[in-house]
Amino acid sequence: MKKLLVLLPLLFGTNACTTVETGAAEASGLSLLHDRRTSEALLRDEKIEIDAGIELNADDDIRAKTHINVTAYNGIVLVTGEAPTAALRDKIIAIIRTIPGVKIVHNDIALAEPSPLSSRAHDTLLTTKVKSAISKIRSIPGFDATRIKVVTENGVVYLMGLVHRNEGYAAGEMARRVSGVKQVVKVFEYINDSIPDKNTL
Repeated sequence: MKKLLVLLPLLFGTNACTTVETGAAEASGLSLLHDRRTSEALLRDEKIEIDAGIELNADDDIRAKTHINVTAYNGIVLVTGEAPTAALRDKIIAIIRTIPGVKIVHNDIALAEPSPLSSRAHDTLLTTKVKSAISKIRSIPGFDATRIKVVTENGVVYLMGLVHRNEGYAAGEMARRVSGVKQVVKVFEYINDSIPDKNTL
């Protein structure tokens, strides 16, 4: 099965008030060998993220007043960031729901002003630390940390991926022990399970 290793943040638009970011898929020969998604699913996820960035940045209010991150994994879309009003938040989610290939949308947009760049830099550091912690899991034969997608927003760590339940549990336990992590939210799709799981530790 062809697989993908990394979803890198791709900046679609910025101004003084906001950033709309998406995780654009970057595929290499080696990384494709590790991902449990099909090559078609990988391309579909990448297109969802790109389309989301384009659609959201096309809206003047969203572009000027919010900070939004969109991450797609096997058609499951996690939306994080900040919007100052419920109306803007709902507008963002409504736009994302219309994008082809989206199966489920997890709305974790906070009702708040856009986070400062210092907070986002801290989140980037936390993501690196959590990935490093997860890579140290040795208790599960064949465990591959690159199958876990890590997204951090305001100190809250979101874990995504196609995993077995014991893999998801182990990754969550390692993530929550990382200094600076406020909360861990699992947005996994469990292998052989029909309903994606979103749990908070």
